[in-house]
Amino acid sequence: MIDLVEKRNTSLRYAPEAVDLFDKLLSRIGPESDPATRQRRMAELVMRLAPEEKRFLQKLIDGFLIHMREMDASDIEIGGSNCQQSIWLRIQGHKMARPEMGRWSSDQSDILVLSLLSQHQIERLVEHRVMDFSYEKVLEGRSVRWRASAYYDMAHLALNMRAISATIYPYNKLGIPAPISRSLSLAHEKQGLILLTGITGSGKSTTLDSIIDANNQTVDGHIVIIGDPIEYIHTSKKCIIRHREVGRDVLSFKDGAVQALRQDPDIIVVGEMCDPDTIKTCLEIVDTGHKVFSTLHTGSAVETIDRIVAECQVEEQDRIRNRLADVLRIIISQKLIPGTDGKLVLAKEILLVTSAVKAAIRNKNTHEIYQMISEGGKLGMITLEQDLQRLLSARVITEGDAFDYANNKRRMQELIYQRM
Repeated sequence: MIDLVEKRNTSLRYAPEAVDLFDKLLSRIGPESDPATRQRRMAELVMRLAPEEKRFLQKLIDGFLIHMREMDASDIEIGGSNCQQSIWLRIQGHKMARPEMGRWSSDQSDILVLSLLSQHQIERLVEHRVMDFSYEKVLEGRSVRWRASAYYDMAHLALNMRAISATIYPYNKLGIPAPISRSLSLAHEKQGLILLTGITGSGKSTTLDSIIDANNQTVDGHIVIIGDPIEYIHTSKKCIIRHREVGRDVLSFKDGAVQALRQDPDIIVVGEMCDPDTIKTCLEIVDTGHKVFSTLHTGSAVETIDRIVAECQVEEQDRIRNRLADVLRIIISQKLIPGTDGKLVLAKEILLVTSAVKAAIRNKNTHEIYQMISEGGKLGMITLEQDLQRLLSARVITEGDAFDYANNKRRMQELIYQRM
């Protein structure tokens, strides 16, 4: 990491060359009282930086990212109004300030965040108040990537960067049952909607990349990935894989999905079904005979189905419900649980859409689906609570964490009691 040293009689610690650069930029802004005008002025100044000045600022952040990797952190937080002038890391699920990374004023953090962005990205950030992007560096001879989000927090800029693994998690370590694996494979099922769900940080992208890689290694085909931003870059093996980033290569998830139909795809990966238009588009393109993978920020299979329907206008919900019943194949909902060894452990709920599940969706009886999952073990289905019980029996997680992370607390209590 870049050497951080004491400068002047302050608590700030950073490379001495940064002091002059920060002071030069901030002196040009002046004591502007209007925060919005101040931010626009700062953005204009950073866009006009000399290339070597911008590279210097980027190297400061690169130093943070190197330290982040050394600490095996999943996320880094820089800037914002209430970060206590610290840089924060999430390590094994715990987010904390890291004093060894120095203290940075909000103005200094604003400049650092802006230095990572191109002129076009800065313009979008100022206009939309948020900018999602990918960041790539060559470290120790190989390319390393981060997914990043810059946004405003009480008139200052904040930045989250999430590390993207440089390697694919092995598919055979996901613990996905054979009947489900057959449905995930293009070799056995050529069409259908497969959803990976979970809260932010639950490992959806990791699981999805593993599934895509398994298809890439075993089936001849064409995979189009639409991401915002693109995270892991797949190497074409048996499949040719296209990567299209929203904002750079395509305007939206919906546009990317529609355009993919004219690109001879076998699998279309839509990074997130984030709005009604994207949801309806995904349902429609599955009807054209394609296999579609996507994600949602939902915590269970039943919640996922209900959310998709509820996202659409009331007058459309019956049509969406029937179409979803026709095209949905699998939902994998997952969480990362603290393990007894201090590492995070994957717990998942798996729904395979059978004729009974289809009927429950059409007839607005989604509350019946949980029981169908719990009784569908021979088909590869499992509830989150059953999987937590499996992990608990293997002593991989604690009883307290099994209960805390369960969706159905009453059912989890019953399973724990049966274990005694």
